[in-house]
Amino acid sequence: MAEVELAAITKNFGRTCALDGVSMTVPDGAFVVLLGPTGAGKTTTLRIVAGLERPESGEVRIGGMPVTSLTPAQRNVAMVFQQYSLYPHMTVRENLAFPLKSPQLRTPPEQIERKLREVAEMLQISHKLDNRATALSGGEMQRVSIGRALVRNPAVYLMDEPLSSLDAKLRADLRVELKGIQAEMGATFLYVTHDQTEAMTMATHVGVLDRGRLVQIGSPREIYENPISIYAASRLGQPRINVLPADLFAGAPAGAKTIGLRPEQIRQGEGEDSIVTRVEHLGDQTRLHLSFRHHALVTVTDPHTALRSGDVVRIRPERPFYFDASGARVH
Repeated sequence: MAEVELAAITKNFGRTCALDGVSMTVPDGAFVVLLGPTGAGKTTTLRIVAGLERPESGEVRIGGMPVTSLTPAQRNVAMVFQQYSLYPHMTVRENLAFPLKSPQLRTPPEQIERKLREVAEMLQISHKLDNRATALSGGEMQRVSIGRALVRNPAVYLMDEPLSSLDAKLRADLRVELKGIQAEMGATFLYVTHDQTEAMTMATHVGVLDRGRLVQIGSPREIYENPISIYAASRLGQPRINVLPADLFAGAPAGAKTIGLRPEQIRQGEGEDSIVTRVEHLGDQTRLHLSFRHHALVTVTDPHTALRSGDVVRIRPERPFYFDASGARVH
């Protein structure tokens, strides 16, 4: 495995700037998730690391070696796409074996078979090895697609929203499996998603992208607990952070225009009156929708709460975030 470095990468598509001077390091053995909405530059970053796109300026290094001028095959990376990139006329076994039979690898037949069985067992598709790809479910096809990357021993694994087309249960199962596989292999993963749950549960590091710029990078906990902007704060956390006028509560610092309150930053039972507008029982938690001085906010409370719409709850902020007019953190 290897460290990946992006140094001042800029990429344009016509007049559109997809990446604007992005610099970041993916440490050796890390699981780095690039997070952001459509158009943030996540997939473009991945494709530049893979060699599928060439930047206008900047440099890509893998394992300390410059690779910007190298072809994808010369970079020793494995990529998993959002859509299942399988050969439909081949069996699962043949699809998994295909990368190992490339002229660059020239893997011995006995090693291919051993690797196939290891990966198939890891992804729970051993019983499907002789099935054609067209006979698989969507979840099974994506497992094979992931497996085709895992059979190799690349410097870096690149994954472009590989779970987004799966149902919720399978997505949750594969999140756990992928993270376990990455940890067991000590592999370097660069993973793209717009799903904050994937970022929170899988990543060692999260890179938050906004319109081609890297806004913040750090552990999920660092970004959740110490966001540098409203944008970064809003990318992680369910329910989403509440953003309200700073003068809604007393004590705002100079220059603050908005206050950011995560659910746990709203202390209940003391402070000022708010009205319960809706109660959502979600099993392990209950979300309270409140109206405070004509502003809506959401917090969480005891799963067994007896609160109902129309009830009054006293609230106050506790260790809130403050942001200036541009959205940058001021406290």
